[in-house]
Amino acid sequence: MEIQKQSKQQQQEEFALASVTELASSSTSLSRSDSHSAPVIARFSAGNGVAVLRFNRDSESTDSISVDVKTAQLSKLGPLQSVCIAEASGADTGKEKYSTGVTVQFRNEEESRAFHCAFEQWKKKDIVQGTLLPNGAVTSFKSKFEDKIEPSSAKMYFHYYGQLLHQQNMMQDYVRTGTYYAAVMENRVDFIDRVVVDVGAGSGILSLFAAQAGAKHVYAVEASEMAEYARKLIAGNPSLGERITVIKGKVEEVELPEKADILISEPMGTLLVNERMLESYVIARDRFLVPNGKMFPAVGRIHMAPFSDEYLFVEIANKALFWQQHKYFGVDLTPLYGSAFGGYFSQPVVDAFDPRLLVAPTISHDLDFTEIKEEDLYEIEIPLKFVASVGTRVHGLACWFDVLFNGSTVQRWLTTAPGAPTTHWYQLRCVLSQPLYVMAGQEITGQLRMVAHNAQSYTIYLTLSAKMWGPGAEQGGILQTSSCKLDLKEPYYRMSQPQAYAMAQDQQPHQPIHTQDIHIHAADDLEGPELIQPPPQNLDGQL
Repeated sequence: MEIQKQSKQQQQEEFALASVTELASSSTSLSRSDSHSAPVIARFSAGNGVAVLRFNRDSESTDSISVDVKTAQLSKLGPLQSVCIAEASGADTGKEKYSTGVTVQFRNEEESRAFHCAFEQWKKKDIVQGTLLPNGAVTSFKSKFEDKIEPSSAKMYFHYYGQLLHQQNMMQDYVRTGTYYAAVMENRVDFIDRVVVDVGAGSGILSLFAAQAGAKHVYAVEASEMAEYARKLIAGNPSLGERITVIKGKVEEVELPEKADILISEPMGTLLVNERMLESYVIARDRFLVPNGKMFPAVGRIHMAPFSDEYLFVEIANKALFWQQHKYFGVDLTPLYGSAFGGYFSQPVVDAFDPRLLVAPTISHDLDFTEIKEEDLYEIEIPLKFVASVGTRVHGLACWFDVLFNGSTVQRWLTTAPGAPTTHWYQLRCVLSQPLYVMAGQEITGQLRMVAHNAQSYTIYLTLSAKMWGPGAEQGGILQTSSCKLDLKEPYYRMSQPQAYAMAQDQQPHQPIHTQDIHIHAADDLEGPELIQPPPQNLDGQL
């Protein structure tokens, strides 16, 4: 609930308090003979590059107690009473700074909580030219988020998620939303009388779920303009909304008045890691979660398997045919054909595919959100090792993910696997411009490496190699290898495209690829990693 008052110029933030009483001052120069027991206004403001908190008898009074928020300490004496100790500014009187302290009496616990939250936000910020952002939050130096992310990317990201139509798209993913609801309601024991923080709350739907499950209080943290819609939605559900506070800001920057027993969030992007919100989820864990607190979800698991899809390969290759024209309005376009061909294969393909296209048992890589460090998400390396189930052409690597809600009562998985009910994440495939030829039983090795970049996504480096198979294979090395570099930020969304089509007989997308055309690496160049046990998913499809 929003109880703060902002000035018309958006230069200050005010709170109505029950009373403020000044403690005995160690300096006699500005000691007061009277105590402020009448209702007062607490006003945060930005002046001369300093955040100042003033306690006035009323909004127009000039008789005030002022403290420098940067050096102040605010502590709770009880549910409705706090004490603020600081070096107060004597700038108004031309005298030196002196130690001061006040006891603050609040009218209710909600106002106490909101005041403490605002105090911590103003304390952690550096004022820039004494201005505030439109939402009342203080402009600050670059936060950790801003150090990592390109401003233009962040602007587009928050603009996107600030629109209701995109929130509706996610909420109408009933696999996603229904699984979250079930995970929360089946584990009420984890939520009853607990403090919850909703990281990247969006519309506030997960905060409302937590309140339904009996949470003592929920802090819904949302940085985009969707925070205003969340307030409306929560206010429209008053029986739940009285236990929910919407805080507009980034989890890297906001301050909360208390620690959380549970974090709930939907931080997953395409291939789990796209949009880099997992890092914010981990930062929220380190900043707000009590020791041994719960996280919903607690674990992410990326699944991978090689696939064969001739139709998809030809579809991508044919896109570059435009650049094979020799007389395009009198211009020869062929000098750009190679670049165009490579460009199309640098796009990961996002669609839902038949699991029978997989040509080997899957392997998986786990990310434990309760233990992983933020820096571990900057670069993720996954060794690959498969055994082909059939003889075929391998066109690339298929990937999808699951997340685990590790509740005390029920453990529930949300999966985006092929063959399972489709979600708005679909699946992702990295397509090689030079396929590999394998026989049944042949070993496929390689590496999937994902490197984070400042556009809130990852650059993907994929290498797949087929080792010799059959008699003499023990003495042999790598028979063939193929690599690709893809930008997870710029996928090819193929969801509405046909999964198969007949290629015209006269269509020649490119010259046939033969084994001898593929660069051969020595066995020493790529050593096979230890075999990762496949997850309990029956996706060992046959072509």
